[in-house]
Amino acid sequence: MAGEIFDPPTEYLAKPKVNIVTMFRLGLFQMGLSMMSILTLGVLNRVMIQEIAIPATLVSLVLALPAFVAPTRIWFGQISDVKPFLGYHRTAYVWVGAGIFAIAAFLAIQVIWLLNAASGDTWVWTTQTMGLTALLGLVFAIYGLAICLSGTTFAALLVDISEEDNRSQVVGIVWSMLMVGIIVGAIVSSSLLKQLDGDATLETLQNAVNRLFMVVPGIVFGLSIIATFGVEKKYSRFSQRSTPGNREDSIGLGKAWSILTASPQTGLFFTFLLVMTISLFMQDPILEPYAGQVFNMPLSESTQLNVFYGTGILIAYGITGFFIVPRLGKKRTIRLGCFLVAFSALLLGFSGFSANPNVLKVGLVIFGLSTGFLTTAAVSLMLDLTVAEAAGTFIGAWGLAQSISRGIAIFIGGTVLDIGRNLLPNNLVLAYGLVFALEALGMIISLSFLSKINVQEFQTNTKQALASVLESDLD
Repeated sequence: MAGEIFDPPTEYLAKPKVNIVTMFRLGLFQMGLSMMSILTLGVLNRVMIQEIAIPATLVSLVLALPAFVAPTRIWFGQISDVKPFLGYHRTAYVWVGAGIFAIAAFLAIQVIWLLNAASGDTWVWTTQTMGLTALLGLVFAIYGLAICLSGTTFAALLVDISEEDNRSQVVGIVWSMLMVGIIVGAIVSSSLLKQLDGDATLETLQNAVNRLFMVVPGIVFGLSIIATFGVEKKYSRFSQRSTPGNREDSIGLGKAWSILTASPQTGLFFTFLLVMTISLFMQDPILEPYAGQVFNMPLSESTQLNVFYGTGILIAYGITGFFIVPRLGKKRTIRLGCFLVAFSALLLGFSGFSANPNVLKVGLVIFGLSTGFLTTAAVSLMLDLTVAEAAGTFIGAWGLAQSISRGIAIFIGGTVLDIGRNLLPNNLVLAYGLVFALEALGMIISLSFLSKINVQEFQTNTKQALASVLESDLD
């Protein structure tokens, strides 16, 4: 009888630890997600803004929609916790989401061709263009929901299969593969678009881009299956961890919110993340059009710019956590990262005056390095500003700040470009330069919030709030 009550479940003991090979296999899913991001923020933005001449504000709003549906991540996560699908809590949701976003990406480009045919040589709002724009927005919203579904359940799977002592290894390997995906996606996209390096007709452009949007989503869907097949059944500890007594959701949403808002430090860090992330990604929708219109790069070459950016980030990821953060500390490394991002953003803007693609490429490597320094240190600080008993609530809040701010950044980038082109119709370099200058300014502003963040104060306030919640449960 004693053995039945106090001995750990044999099923739990039987679960093996996830090995390095499986970690890299899981990383194939993240690699696939970043390949999809190359299609939307490395190909579609250039096609819509330059090749088809859709207003940059409209393009950036449509491209931002997947980020604006990010609050559904919380709902998708809860559903996967309580409702197994096809016998799995995570895997089947990952596959369904991957299938939907692969199809949605192909449908999006088809709607864009219809929009181009309806608008003609000069963009004019008509009933047809408004209807097709609404349809394109709907397709991108569905794409974003599918990314949220598969991405959230995949992240939950990583938690399920890992222990405290190997979770950092799992996260480190899987997120490094995200950067590998940016490089691979850029190279694959560039090779499939190589035929457009001359004077391409609209028909040639359509054929090449359609092929790209069939091949890459197909590869990504295959990678999502290869990455997760059999992993949940073999490694997941979810069923042993999800008893009502030790599940985080037993705290309840209202009480979790009171813990989340117990310290002013939470709001300060949320605001810092918001301003920092907006400033970090403002160039996303305009970089490839910048390369095309200012540096006269063909579509295949402008898509390949992500290789230089991704390489810089990978190098920074490799050295920041091991060498820079331990020596400088998290806040000092973040401060250094903010200054470096501001400097490299200005460098990207000034590179336009040279009209030399090599200067732009060097600037992107430096921008990638700066981004890697900043994000590695910011994630480390984020984990300090999280309490284990309500980890999901805090990580959800930080993730929501990042997703929403990335969507805002994409919208601001396109809008500022349109404003710049209207104010400075004869100087494209300065019009694009406004976006890079605003990025640099935002980075400096974010430092004012960083200086007020106090980890010790956060932990004291939050633990007191948590103790109060647990005491009320006992009462």
